[in-house]
Amino acid sequence: MNIPWLSEASKSRRYLVGVSGGADSVAMLHLLLAAGFRKLVVCHLNHQLRGRESTADARFVERLAKLHKLDCEIGRSDVKRRMKQSGESMETAARHARHDFFSECAKRHRCSRVLLAHHADDQAETILWNLLRGSHGLKGMRGEQEILVGRKRLELIRPLLGVRHADLVEWLSEQQLPWREDETNAQAVAVRNRLRNEVFPLLDEISGRDAVGAMVRLESDLADWKAAEEQWVVDAKLLDPQGRLHLPALRKLAPNLQRVAIREFLADGGIGSLDRALLDSAMSLLDVSNPASINLPGGGKLRRREGRLFVEL
Repeated sequence: MNIPWLSEASKSRRYLVGVSGGADSVAMLHLLLAAGFRKLVVCHLNHQLRGRESTADARFVERLAKLHKLDCEIGRSDVKRRMKQSGESMETAARHARHDFFSECAKRHRCSRVLLAHHADDQAETILWNLLRGSHGLKGMRGEQEILVGRKRLELIRPLLGVRHADLVEWLSEQQLPWREDETNAQAVAVRNRLRNEVFPLLDEISGRDAVGAMVRLESDLADWKAAEEQWVVDAKLLDPQGRLHLPALRKLAPNLQRVAIREFLADGGIGSLDRALLDSAMSLLDVSNPASINLPGGGKLRRREGRLFVEL
């Protein structure tokens, strides 16, 4: 199986590896081992959503790590309680719980690099869902991404984004390697499940084509254009010595590049949920006749003062 990252990455570095016990993450772990990676820390979080099945998943992962003489971290999080306390969806609460867990593992093992088993099918689901919920542009997951969890910065690495889920399952079967099946993946209990099990099969039927492949190819093509946009913004030298956006320079750009500049500025500042509505509000700050600040997700503000835009938390 051709996975460029496996041949390009340093095998002498330590990596945290997120392993749920399912086919994707188990395949990733075995592919890493086959490629010669040995400084791996297997990290599994029990979300406590499936009772004994969740416990069995954790035991499976623990045995797998022991079999290959790898360090292993097994954590637990009451995701249902977190949902009630935060008002988050199950998917969001579970993701935040995993990030908190990875942050703890990173501190213990002095390693901020986390390998995740997201694949091409996950990428297509992410792209479509981002479009449906109004995110700006055609956005998928990045192969490498930095996030801030509390005061800890994590580097999320996704080596399998170019690989289909079916190919991973086929490879495991050929190698006679076991994995755990999560029966809830086939149930309409989450947005991703419905996209995977209902929407994409319907799109395949309507178009007579592989909708997942088409979505991923489109994202890849547009990524080249996005890179060019971002380079134009860098060349415009919009930041002042204090790291604020310089409005006179920003106003010289075409509106689409102004939007790109603001989006990247907010993203670099750790602001998430950058949908079209938020960027439209941010663009209004270029006009001095409009209010001098807007609210940002998480309670901060994007503020205009003395010809500059800056984030105030």
